[in-house]
Amino acid sequence: MALKDILTIVDLSGAQPAAKHALDLAAKNDAHATGLSIAFEPVMPAFAGAPMPVDYMQAAHDQAVNAAKESKKVFDELARLAGVKSGSRITDVLTGGPLEGLLQNCRTTDLVVIGQVNPDTPEPMRELLIETILFESGVPVLLVPYIGVAQPTAKNVVIAWDGSSTATRAVHAALPMLETADKITILIVEKNVSNDGQPGAEIATYLARHNLDVTIDVITNPQTGIADTLLNYVSDHGNDLIVMGGYGHSRMREFLFGGATREILAAMTVPVLMAH
Repeated sequence: MALKDILTIVDLSGAQPAAKHALDLAAKNDAHATGLSIAFEPVMPAFAGAPMPVDYMQAAHDQAVNAAKESKKVFDELARLAGVKSGSRITDVLTGGPLEGLLQNCRTTDLVVIGQVNPDTPEPMRELLIETILFESGVPVLLVPYIGVAQPTAKNVVIAWDGSSTATRAVHAALPMLETADKITILIVEKNVSNDGQPGAEIATYLARHNLDVTIDVITNPQTGIADTLLNYVSDHGNDLIVMGGYGHSRMREFLFGGATREILAAMTVPVLMAH
């Protein structure tokens, strides 16, 4: 699948690492990039003893809309400087409310690019946005570290492979990026040694049929958890992109990441392409 349409969630402030990386990807793939700015509409607290003053609610609304308009302008200027085919729009989100309107914007694109949670300049509802887009949009998600990305094209890719359907979808989504990589490693972490032949042989064969040169690396009985094992591997081997499945389940409209997924997204220092 060619990467021809990219949507990025534009940060309301800061250096815009996700938007910049999305535009870099668009330039490399001759793709169209859309910047989506979010106006976080205020909501009256349920515990308020009296109605919030109308002028206060109006001021909060205006502030949210103006912040979204400013971030939209920033994206438009970045896109102009990059010389990329682009567009931008604003969507309203009720703070703490449903995200169906946001998801409608995400479902008709090849890839959603969004920034990692930045503890220094946190964005409203960022973790919930990531979880919801990953689990509900049906589109692969590229998480960009808040420290930024050194180069637009990943050259040393690691695929965290466990044979699951989510990992499979992530590999399929990553094919346009894998085609430009110099090195691709299929990493398998086994807590219990298996005697079922060569782990990862099937996915390696599949990628080889796409003219991709891959190697398989197996870590057995790691001394740390899955997330730390993967992150340590990336640090030791200089990988610049992680491809992996995203795990989680929903309950009462609240999304809960699997432990390894959450830990990786909290501590990642390189982009992570995920699918669910």
